Amino acid sequence: MYAEFDDTLVTGNTLIDSQHKELIDKINALLKSCEQGSGKQAAVQTLGYLADYTEYHFREEEALQKEVGYPGTEEHKKEHECLRQTVQDLHDMLEEQEGPTEDFVNQVQKNVIDWLYIHIKSYDRSVAEYKNMTLNNERL
Repeated sequence: MYAEFDDTLVTGNTLIDSQHKELIDKINALLKSCEQGSGKQAAVQTLGYLADYTEYHFREEEALQKEVGYPGTEEHKKEHECLRQTVQDLHDMLEEQEGPTEDFVNQVQKNVIDWLYIHIKSYDRSVAEYKNMTLNNERL
């Protein structure tokens, strides 16, 4: 099952929303690689692209939080660390196996896609709402 960016994932921050779309594209590329039986090397490489983009995105989000003085930054960073660990665990899983298995794909679904949906709908939306609230208060 592929990930999909829909209206429930819109935070209202154009930059973050576009990066979330890109993250979903990277996740889907990984799943497609697994589905096509491209092999271990392709899966490791695609997972690496996902990991690199995730790091870039997290830096951008955390910079935005700092810029707006978001009070939940430390908790948000801990959530980011959870996904970093998950991606590392997936990498280790691929290295231990001959290639992406059905269990690997299930772990991507459960621990990456589901995590991302929940994270965006709660943590990331909260940051965007805080930013909008702060900007609107400054205009009053």
